[in-house]
Amino acid sequence: MTARKKKTIAMRASRKVIIDFPAALYAQTEAATAALSINRSTLIRSAVEDFLHKLRRDKLEKELAEGYIANASQARQTAEDFSHVDAELL
Repeated sequence: MTARKKKTIAMRASRKVIIDFPAALYAQTEAATAALSINRSTLIRSAVEDFLHKLRRDKLEKELAEGYIANASQARQTAEDFSHVDAELL
């Protein structure tokens, strides 16, 4: 592939992909596109975007949970250090 052709490919805003669906999934996809009045590309693009969003969210939640666990003893100590303030408010 020439450098010019590579640059042209890199500059395209979208890419075409070919995917294989089992017959049942294809039929469900077609039914969904008809029910939603959208084309197949829009449905599949939306599904991939949702999937990737979920992956990012799950990764963030895992990182947050790991951070909370890693800092639990410090948070517990801070709560104990200020427990007298909580008692004064009651």
